[in-house]
Amino acid sequence: MPGPLSRDKKILLLKLAVGLGVVAVAAGLVWGGVDLRGLFERGIEAIRSAGPLAFFVAMAVLPAVGVPLLAFMLPAGKLFGERFGLPLVVAYSLAAITFNLLFTYWLARWALRPPLARLIERLGYKLPQVASGDATDLVVILRVTQGIPFLVQNYLCGLAEVPFGKYLLVSCLAGWPAQAAYVVFGQALLEGNGRTILIAVGALVALVAVAQLVRRHYGRKKTVA
Repeated sequence: MPGPLSRDKKILLLKLAVGLGVVAVAAGLVWGGVDLRGLFERGIEAIRSAGPLAFFVAMAVLPAVGVPLLAFMLPAGKLFGERFGLPLVVAYSLAAITFNLLFTYWLARWALRPPLARLIERLGYKLPQVASGDATDLVVILRVTQGIPFLVQNYLCGLAEVPFGKYLLVSCLAGWPAQAAYVVFGQALLEGNGRTILIAVGALVALVAVAQLVRRHYGRKKTVA
């Protein structure tokens, strides 16, 4: 009999199931006469009318309560690329994401630590602990492992009391390239720029491949240890 599915395969199947569910819901809405394109355009216009300050402040704060980063990264270029230029939109996006890294770390390590600790203990778990020498390894593994939500990565690092400098440096080095690529991809996708879509997708694929190599390296390292 085949063995149980590996964790990676389970995550892949879960992502496929979620993707198919989204497609099925969208198809059902279209079949029912809902103008998805019109809704999307009205949503984009509503966000644009709120202004860049409101958008990037929301991007910096709302992922701390579970709003997906992709909900901000993908439309950012479409919303403000014409006004600021894509390089500046990417810079603003990375600044907002970096603030979110700081904010969630502060929440997990200090502001919300007592209630989070009580909640974890009630669920039968202990607060994560990491030795000083393993802190960098933990952040790297979290950042390159597919399927762990950005919010969860940040809170785990704060709860584990990873040194702030290592947390911020590794998080930025590991995250900025892919985050910038998503902003570029989002603008190209929403504006129908095929050439830029291919470039952005190629960059994302390359980054995923690098992440997998790094993850395998750390996996072999821990096995040997």
